[in-house]
Amino acid sequence: MSAYMKGILHMERQAWMNRIVIDPAIHHGEPCIKNTRVPVSMIVGSIADGDTPEDILAAYPSLSLEDIQAALHYAAEAVRDAQLLPFVS
Repeated sequence: MSAYMKGILHMERQAWMNRIVIDPAIHHGEPCIKNTRVPVSMIVGSIADGDTPEDILAAYPSLSLEDIQAALHYAAEAVRDAQLLPFVS
């Protein structure tokens, strides 16, 4: 397991929660990284598209690796708490 993935697994809940803000005045209330206008969905989507954390950090210098970890933790928690419906094929 990479050092990056180990870092994600060990970030404390309060630490990642302190990095996420939901404010109607910022990005229409979409969850963003605190003190930025970078949405959590952009970070998670970029990772899903194959971007590395380094790619994201290069594109958004205001972010830190901890911000990316917080976004992934937030997404994991949101999925755990969401009521999911099965896909119909």
